[in-house]
Amino acid sequence: MTEVQSAILVFVLLLGSTALGAIVRPMLPEEHKAQETVQLIQLVMGMLVTFAALVLGLLTASAKTEFDTTNTDVRSYATALIQLDHLMRDYGHDLDHARGQLRAYTAAAIASTWPGEAPPKGDYPKIDPSPARSDDLVSRELGDLLSQGQNEVRQLKPADAYHHRLAEEGAQRFEQLLALRWKLIEEAKGSISYPFDRILVGWLLIIFLCFGLIAPRNALSLVTIMLGALSIASAVLVILDLDTPFTGPITVRSEPMRDALAYQDR
Repeated sequence: MTEVQSAILVFVLLLGSTALGAIVRPMLPEEHKAQETVQLIQLVMGMLVTFAALVLGLLTASAKTEFDTTNTDVRSYATALIQLDHLMRDYGHDLDHARGQLRAYTAAAIASTWPGEAPPKGDYPKIDPSPARSDDLVSRELGDLLSQGQNEVRQLKPADAYHHRLAEEGAQRFEQLLALRWKLIEEAKGSISYPFDRILVGWLLIIFLCFGLIAPRNALSLVTIMLGALSIASAVLVILDLDTPFTGPITVRSEPMRDALAYQDR
């Protein structure tokens, strides 16, 4: 289920819970509609609203932090690609094929990770993005491109101390690049606990059920409740979208990776 679909589902559930409360209200005995009972319901609602607001705020802050971290890591990843390409240029023609592999990897990663944007030009593996994945940097084919380049660097036979130092540094940079790649893959999966999300939605359903029990039956009350449900659903959308930085309406920008590709094409 996508982030937008999840938000729509929450919106429908909240309105359905309110409707259930409005349907049940006329069936209740008169003693259940006393002022003391209404005040008790309002106290419980106030407690749940406070808890829900606190949790929503914490989830939003956590998701925003995760999104910012991933955005920073994408920039670091692009920088690592540029530095590695620069080092292989300095080494010489022995690494021209490895540079081509690195360029193909960068282009393929851009095309598969941001399928909604214009694909890069040139020859590279065309990988169909899978809806089940939050980030196609995890593709085995893309990983093989990096592994092939790393193996070529390891198999070098430097002729002098200068090239020997470059070969060692190139092997280290490949290790760092692979570590960053897997860090991005893990960050793309999100960090929100979905069982906890369901508990939060349960709290919200109870709150809107209480709305239906005590709200007067008029157009203004209906519009107010609908706006409240829409606000909650939009907050859920923002939280889920920030927690999955490579999918949904809000995504990490591809410009750092495209800048790295542009440098490799020089």
